[in-house]
Amino acid sequence: MRFLITATSDPSQTATPGPEQPLDTKLFSAYMKYNEDMHKAGILVASEGINPAARGARVGVSRGKRVVLDGPFAETKELIGGFYLIEVKSREEAIEWALRCPTGLATADLLTIHPMTEESDIPADLVKLIHEAAPEWSATWKTRK
Repeated sequence: MRFLITATSDPSQTATPGPEQPLDTKLFSAYMKYNEDMHKAGILVASEGINPAARGARVGVSRGKRVVLDGPFAETKELIGGFYLIEVKSREEAIEWALRCPTGLATADLLTIHPMTEESDIPADLVKLIHEAAPEWSATWKTRK
């Protein structure tokens, strides 16, 4: 089972970290060791930080067509500091790994675990349509653990 763990600031915390704050290299190393531990365990599919919102864009729908919306994000509580994509045996194992994550980077204090949709979650008639419309992409489902 795949899970996306998103890391965000905890909205209950009042302090907002700024780019002017010096990097705590010991803390940063703890996060990198966490990535290394998941990699060595064979569960880490991807892990990335997210650049500041000003460098991004938000695309929505207007009158049935995709359009760029004003500003990338409406509120800071919507910002994601990074993510981990993991493949584990269960939700409980995903939670166990999330509990091991270091703390201290304000942009990663709140972790949310999102189960990813798997082929077994989709009705058989839709799976058939997926395989017909996207045969190469849908074949990658078969290569997962």
